[in-house]
Amino acid sequence: MTTFDSTKLPLKDLLKDIVSGKIQLPDFQRGWVWDDEHVRSLLVSLGRSFPVGAVMLLETGGSVRFQVRPVENVPLDGLLASEKLILDGQQRLTTLTQVLKLSGPVKTTTDKGKPVDRYYYIHIPTALAGSDRLDEAIIATDGSRQQRSDFGRKIDLDLSTRELECQQLYFPCSEILEVMGWLQDLYQYNAAAVPLFFDFKRQVLDAYNEYQIPLIVLKKETSKEAVCLVFEKVNTGGVPLSVFELVTATYAADAYNLRDDWFGSTQRQVSSRKVRLAKEAILKGVENTDFLQAITMLHTLEKRRADLAEGKTGKQVTPVSAKRASVLELPLEAYQRWADQVEQGFLRAAKFLRQECFTSPRDLPYRTQLAPLAAVLALVGADERWREPRIHQKLAQWFWCGILGELYGGAVETRMANDVEELVAWIESNGAAPRTIGDAAFQVDRLASLTSRLSAAYKGINVLVLREGAHDLFWKSRIRDLEADEVALDIHHIFPRDWCEKQGIARRRYDTIINKTPISYKANRMIGGAAPSSYLASLQAHRQVQLDTVGMDVLLKSHRIPTEALRADDFDTFYAQRQQNLMSLIEGVMGKHSSSETTLG
Repeated sequence: MTTFDSTKLPLKDLLKDIVSGKIQLPDFQRGWVWDDEHVRSLLVSLGRSFPVGAVMLLETGGSVRFQVRPVENVPLDGLLASEKLILDGQQRLTTLTQVLKLSGPVKTTTDKGKPVDRYYYIHIPTALAGSDRLDEAIIATDGSRQQRSDFGRKIDLDLSTRELECQQLYFPCSEILEVMGWLQDLYQYNAAAVPLFFDFKRQVLDAYNEYQIPLIVLKKETSKEAVCLVFEKVNTGGVPLSVFELVTATYAADAYNLRDDWFGSTQRQVSSRKVRLAKEAILKGVENTDFLQAITMLHTLEKRRADLAEGKTGKQVTPVSAKRASVLELPLEAYQRWADQVEQGFLRAAKFLRQECFTSPRDLPYRTQLAPLAAVLALVGADERWREPRIHQKLAQWFWCGILGELYGGAVETRMANDVEELVAWIESNGAAPRTIGDAAFQVDRLASLTSRLSAAYKGINVLVLREGAHDLFWKSRIRDLEADEVALDIHHIFPRDWCEKQGIARRRYDTIINKTPISYKANRMIGGAAPSSYLASLQAHRQVQLDTVGMDVLLKSHRIPTEALRADDFDTFYAQRQQNLMSLIEGVMGKHSSSETTLG
């Protein structure tokens, strides 16, 4: 089926439909932003019959319903119901509507963005001098229909009355499509110029009145997803359109303000869902699209269960989905029914993440895991049920497999949806483990390649060490407690970089996570570039530390650091043993054990 028609329409007919309301804007379209220079340039192009690009419209009356609004400054009185919506060409059509069809000043901006009122005119004698003079012939006045200099003290051109326009032969652009009124006034105020005006009409004005705009009209059967994709393809000069904005425009057609629900509104006294979530530090990075995805997965899961209960099979069964198309099709009723429950799901997710030792969005390996986690906790987390050891263990295994298996980077909508369905079934009815657990794998060689703290696995392993109770080498407290007290912490080398380079140890070995651990700035300053045997002695003897060898070894082992190799300054043995110690931690949280033995040293 053809989804669009391609044709041409006279510019004057297109603008007539805009002023009447037959053509309007979908609410997700942003405001008119063209400056004075863009306006003049467009008028010149039309007057010289140059192409100015096609316009794309969408028929109304289909299943895709948007809140609509008229083009800027079009009077609301007597406005007809919209028959088409502008998808591409808003700036051009708004410009031409303001200049050619509306009587008031054009509210535009200077090239520096300062708001100004402008009236546009064509100087008849200059325009008749040749088409190449049209750029010079089209001028703009201020809101009082004057041009001034000397900081506004001197009037250079005064067109504030119809008589002045006719006497000086400046034709207002707002009369281009309806010339008879101005012509009658010309007979009264400057009859001698009437023959000149008819030459002007034939050589200049007829080009505007006969101008044809190429038109692409999407049929009303076009899906919401297609509308969104088409809009983003043609709107290359603007800010990309998000799913949230399109859903917002859809819900607005039913008088529901999704933007207020998410961002809040002091004017309407609507509290902000975003602010409520951001009270949990780990949720400050949650976006409205994450929230919509979580609701969409629960809505489609509910529909899928209903389909299966009715005995439907194959393609008749709704799939659980987090994909863009499914979010765009999310009914308002489903959003309203699930929103509060999903908000609680995200808040429970924050509590779960705290237990796993994640406290900051910066440390979270994958934000994409939040939506499925929140969706699951919205279903199974009521009355703190998620804290039950059996449920918590399953949630933790799935979560860590996603991180350490590095499975939640890139396009993961299908994985998210599968995990929600399978994780809920695994928890509620002891179904099969989610495929993320089955897909996850972590090879020992991966540890030797983890050098970037932006890597998901790198972040995960660092937090895993904290989760297992790592203590600071100076303050002796658990690092996760120091972090909560905002003590300065970072990930530092265990065998210092300077020492390693002096020993000829390759950077590819000493700069991996195997040779790094989280410690306080105090401990790091005392480590400096010294050999481990030296800095350990200094730490133990420090008056604020005062630890014997046994006590210091307890702190080191809390980081899974092999103590004997460290004290012997034996990098190679240390490297092999700590690699194995970290692997033991990783296998433990992933529930995937190898035959290797743990060697704390």
